[in-house]
Amino acid sequence: MTWRGPQVGIAFGVLGPVTAWDGAGAAIALKGPRHRAVLARLIVARGRVVPVTRLIDDLWDEPPAGALGAVRTFVAALRRALEPDRPPRTPARLLVTEGPGYALRAATDAVDSWRFEHAVAAAAALPPHDGLGRLEEALGWWRGPAYAEFADQDWARAERSRLAELRLHAVERRAEALLALGRTAEAVPDLDAHTAGHPWREEAWRLLALALYRGGRQGDALAVLRRARALLVDELGVDPGPGLRRLETDILRQAGHLDPTPAAIAGAAERVWAEATAAYDRTVATGARARLESTAGLLRDLAVTGGGGLRAAREHRVAAVEAAEELGDAELTARVIGAFDVPAIWTRSDDPGQAARIVAAAGRTLAALSAGHEAAGHEAARARLLATIALESRGARSGPGPRAARQAEEIARRLNDPALLAFALSGVFMQTFHRTGLAARRDGIGAELVDLSARHGLVTFEVLGHLVRMQARSALADFPAADAHAAAAEGLAVRHERPLVRVFTGWYRALRLDATGRAPVEEAEAAYREAAARLDGAGMPGMERGLLPLALLCLRLRHAQPAPDDVHADWGPYAPWARPLVLLARGHRTEAAAALRALPEPPGDLLTEALWCLAARAALTLGDRTTMERAYAALLPAAGELAGAGSGVLTLGPVAGHLNDLAAALGYETNRGACLSGGGGAACGRAPGPPPRADGPRGPTSATAG
Repeated sequence: MTWRGPQVGIAFGVLGPVTAWDGAGAAIALKGPRHRAVLARLIVARGRVVPVTRLIDDLWDEPPAGALGAVRTFVAALRRALEPDRPPRTPARLLVTEGPGYALRAATDAVDSWRFEHAVAAAAALPPHDGLGRLEEALGWWRGPAYAEFADQDWARAERSRLAELRLHAVERRAEALLALGRTAEAVPDLDAHTAGHPWREEAWRLLALALYRGGRQGDALAVLRRARALLVDELGVDPGPGLRRLETDILRQAGHLDPTPAAIAGAAERVWAEATAAYDRTVATGARARLESTAGLLRDLAVTGGGGLRAAREHRVAAVEAAEELGDAELTARVIGAFDVPAIWTRSDDPGQAARIVAAAGRTLAALSAGHEAAGHEAARARLLATIALESRGARSGPGPRAARQAEEIARRLNDPALLAFALSGVFMQTFHRTGLAARRDGIGAELVDLSARHGLVTFEVLGHLVRMQARSALADFPAADAHAAAAEGLAVRHERPLVRVFTGWYRALRLDATGRAPVEEAEAAYREAAARLDGAGMPGMERGLLPLALLCLRLRHAQPAPDDVHADWGPYAPWARPLVLLARGHRTEAAAALRALPEPPGDLLTEALWCLAARAALTLGDRTTMERAYAALLPAAGELAGAGSGVLTLGPVAGHLNDLAAALGYETNRGACLSGGGGAACGRAPGPPPRADGPRGPTSATAG
């Protein structure tokens, strides 16, 4: 591809015969060779002024008597050619007179050699695929040797040599990019020709030998290295450099680092992807319904790739579902909705409005399937729709979620479908927050997910199972087990490219540092801040706002430090539970009491216990008996857990400790020695209060159920 410069303005070419193009890309007539020589000499100067005396010396070995006038004539002719529309007697803007000489004021991208130099430098900082494209484009700008008709001119010699060296370097970097992308078959012919034309370039020989080795031609690779050695020794009297010697040794011992890199493997995968998608576009009709199903599957895969992918998947998912509904095909709509079987670990929706639309669409589709003549044949589709409803209804204390989760699980078990059961269990997990103290139940769900997924190769759900168990074992103060599950999740994430996993394990490690008391407050705070930084760009708005201030508030309260008094901090959705404590820290008891009385019941999610404990702390300070009774009744089922630790994010310490404080203030029986060490689980003993009833522990009959 010949470079023609910018589409607006004059462009110049010196990577071949010296030429110029107008704004439309047409060649400009530059008259005779001395006109082109003046232009070339000014381009070599790169915008600097070239004195007229220097131009005369460069143009003639023995300048004629009228040399000065001739140069002025050449310049005037060039100006007319380059700026044909310039009014008479107005200053030139491109080829300007300055001081004792002339200068060419061309833009950096207006000269092909300058542009080439910039492209080669930029390619070095790009990933192999992008760098290869940049280098191939730049090498296509060469039309012949640089400053081709001025090869014997002293003023052009240094610049010609520099550009020729830069071109050879670009050829080698292009070959290196091909190798990095696994395209060895393409690299070998070019490198073979390159070494033949430039036999003294050791880097060319090294790349050729490496390409042959990676192409399964070990003998040919060693022969190339022997040929290079003989050439260097016989012709130049020097031994090969360290790069060639090291490569020969590595090939002989078949060093592992010579094998294709992950980038090469990715490059091969990218090529397959491009070819497959091109074939899909050619084969599958634009309006085909299969495209909707393919889109749904693509969005599912996109959602687990990281922040940008997750955001994009959310944006396009509703559109895909609505497009399917518009076709009036309930079975197709069910497949499009159910294909997005992406599990979730955080219980607050990233986009509640979108979640409601998905739930509504799934409900309509369920009704349409049930009304059909073949309703019995849609069991798997119904289960996927029900699991979707359970997932998207997360955090709601009422609604269709719990029943949908139970039905999806029943169908999946009856059909004995592992993938369907894993999806259904992820919905069941999301519906285990209707009361506190259910960490052990969630641990069981996580254990089944891990076992089921490991046996059937369901990587995404295996990761989910480990994260669920990491959270649950944290709630039960079993940090060695939680550590093991965090490590297992991270290992799977590395092998299967699940970058969002480290967001959750990063928060867990900050929580662990805090909960185990093995670090000073300052170190735990720094760990929380580092974990929060991972949320930037993660694409999870349901987790981003307010989580760091909440974690730091819990940290300070656990260490008997005053709550922060910044009422303007971004507490996000946790503001109602932080506000009474912040107002108390500012000394505003009346306002704090009013805020506490207006406090809603915490949503049913991973932070329910922590929010109830915050309400309890404020109620104890203010003597609000009603709130204390509500908090006591709500927290009693979680007496054996660490408050908030089930989130894998933060903690307020043993729930039993908070129950003891509430019981003492309310005049209930206390068990104050059980949990003061910060343990949890069995170490906490029985929580204070009356004996539990058969259907689960409850507070005193006067308390309002939480």
